[in-house]
This record gives sequence, structure tokens and C-alpha cells, in this order.
Amino acid sequence: MHERPVGSAGSSPFDQETQQLLQEYLENLPKPVYLHMWGDPGASTGEREAARLIRSLSETIEPLHMAIFPRRENYPYYPVLGVLAENVHGMAPVDYGVRFIGLPAGVQITSLIAAIQAVAFQGATLEARTRIQLSKLEDTIQLELLSAAEDELGAIVAKSIFGMAVASPHIRSYLIMADVFPEALWKYSVRQVPHLVVNGRVHLQGHLSENEIVRGIARAVSPSSA
Repeated sequence: MHERPVGSAGSSPFDQETQQLLQEYLENLPKPVYLHMWGDPGASTGEREAARLIRSLSETIEPLHMAIFPRRENYPYYPVLGVLAENVHGMAPVDYGVRFIGLPAGVQITSLIAAIQAVAFQGATLEARTRIQLSKLEDTIQLELLSAAEDELGAIVAKSIFGMAVASPHIRSYLIMADVFPEALWKYSVRQVPHLVVNGRVHLQGHLSENEIVRGIARAVSPSSA
């Protein structure tokens, strides 16, 4: 697929201090990272700002590249941002299943940094014990983290689930901006964020360690789990 033109990037979406922090965290990545957006920049403010976000990052930070693709029928909310890795064989980028549903605003910019680092460092941002545990996983796992722009604990949990998606081919991780899409809160009867849903049926609330998330995954794949 080819990048869709969306016009001029305009001014940067970041203030000078944030832009400097982004460059410090992201300029020395060991491998290129691809930021893909699915959506229509002309359809909503969130999609327009997401396009501006990834364009600004790709224009100012050398290891980052971007592309924008049309809306897809299987995504209920837009924009959708994916963080993908370079393919050493020169083919399409490698998709680990790292996704943002909605514009990563506020403290979730930190989650975007964590996602980029997880992909670039091939999941090495996780604890060694966690990577060993996930290497034994054989079941398909979907991690949906409901968070919000000012949810600092959510940003911490996001770092873990994105690393897990990169570490295991069986895991796909989604950060859903529930302050923008309250329908996601209603779907799972969630009252507070951060809230992690594993395979649509195991619910974990609040600040979660890597070990607690791994235990939640184990519950989700156990035949006896509720």
C-alpha cells in the first residue's frame, strides 16, 4: 500500500519541551519504526490530528516513517494507529499487533513512546522472566486497555502490554482512548480506568505489574476460568 497525501503537516502538535523529549527518547532507536494510521483525516478532528501527529514525528525524528491508509470495515472507532517494525527482507513492515484506538493525547504520548521503543527493541523492554513466560504461550490473546488522556497509571500498563505484543506472536495489544469512545466503557461495564480486558472476559483494574498481567492471561486461557 502507498501513503495517502493529506496536505501540509502545518505546525508541530508538540510544544518545544515535548518535542525535545521525544527526540531524546526516539532518535537513537536501533531500528526504523513505521507509524501507520487507518482513517480519513477529513472525517474527524481526531483523525486529522492523528495524521498531523505521525507526520510531524516522521519529519523530525529520522528512524520513524509514516503511512496513512483508508478506513477499514473491521475497526469500530477511528483513528487507528499501528506501530510496526522494519522488515529486514525489504518487504512490508512487520506487524506485531500494537494498536492505538483514538488519538494518543495527554500522557498517552508516553504510551506511544513506549510502543515505539517496544517495537524497535524487539520486546526487550520487558523483564526477562516475562519474556520466558510468554514464550510458552500457544493461545491467541487480545489485550484491550481502556485508558484516557490523563490516565497516568494507564500509560504504565500500556508499556507492559505493548512489550508483550512484540514478545509473543500470539498477543495483540490495543490501547483504547475511552474518554473519546465511551462506548468501549459501556461494552465492558467499566467505571474507572485503567482497565485491562483479556480476551473479552478477564478483567484487571488499576496499576498492574507484568506478573499480574501474565496471571490474567493464564486465567483467560484456562478452561476453568470464568
